[in-house]
Amino acid sequence: MASPLAGVRVVELSGLGPAPFGCLLLADLGAETLTITRPGQPAGAMTRNRSLLELDLKDPANVDRFLDIARAADVVVDSYRPGVLERLGLSPDRLLARNPGLVVARMTGWGQTGPLAARAGHDINYVALTGALHVAQRAGEKPTPPANLLGDFAGGGMYLVVSVLAALADRARSGAGTVLDVAIVDGTTYLTTMLHEYRNLGRWSDEPGTNRLDTGAPYYDTYETADGGYVAVGALEDKFFQQFADLVGLSAADRAGREDPANWPRLRERIAAVIRTRSRAEWTAAAHGVDACLTPVLSLAEAATDPQLTARGVLSRAGADRWVPRIPLGFVPDAPDPAELLARWGVPADRDGVEPLPPPVSA
Repeated sequence: MASPLAGVRVVELSGLGPAPFGCLLLADLGAETLTITRPGQPAGAMTRNRSLLELDLKDPANVDRFLDIARAADVVVDSYRPGVLERLGLSPDRLLARNPGLVVARMTGWGQTGPLAARAGHDINYVALTGALHVAQRAGEKPTPPANLLGDFAGGGMYLVVSVLAALADRARSGAGTVLDVAIVDGTTYLTTMLHEYRNLGRWSDEPGTNRLDTGAPYYDTYETADGGYVAVGALEDKFFQQFADLVGLSAADRAGREDPANWPRLRERIAAVIRTRSRAEWTAAAHGVDACLTPVLSLAEAATDPQLTARGVLSRAGADRWVPRIPLGFVPDAPDPAELLARWGVPADRDGVEPLPPPVSA
């Protein structure tokens, strides 16, 4: 199977977090991706499969060169804060004037509009404002951010890719480009759809750690094992809970009234006591082949050698104890030298003989 995005040309203005991750995925799917970095800027995280080109966009000559590049591109990903492109003379209007079919994806935390648009922030701030961080806490404890997976990469990077693909599909019908205002707060809020739906139906409490999916239910939680490890239990449905109960030896009295929150403290205490009697490896082995929804909690290093992940081929070895996640589809093209890539795109090496550029429109 050919790379799904073969022939799609993406230009990324280097940034942090969601934009590099989104462009990584686009490149892994076969898009020819050129990342523009500032002079002297080291290659950032998640640029492993891209062509890198240094350009000082404060130099008017390099602004003209960028416009030549954008004219040959399908997508430009802007990871700067609102207003920066305009100050550089590279407003979306000017880019679209050069290339009417261009998709300009502006990736920010707060978005291009709203009272916080000009403010700085990071993943923890964005997920806090959307309510997503509030649900990541146990009863009586403080919220615990899940690294920057939820905002930057799910609500940001993945949302960016979906938005770009949708815009490319629309362009295939209409021939017109567009400007996308992609914000982490938007994407993360969308991720909370089910929780809002449950809350609207009266099935989700605003009190942390009291719901079935936020460690309120004892059959959806983590438990410490005899050797100091942890296992995760997700036996939500009754048929899986019964198999879990058989596995750990719960009595009929233990199992009674499992859906009643009044019984949860007692059931949690009983499960915790049983899980502490064996090591993590012993529980992993005991749960093998049983639909008890019990799995070990692995570190990143341990995950690399897990049989399921190994069978799926989603982690590639990159050294003695180094691993690189890959999409299971397997489309990871080699990135050419930037000069070779631009020649393939038909972008001139210099501006001699190239039509004059219109002046930028004042922001």
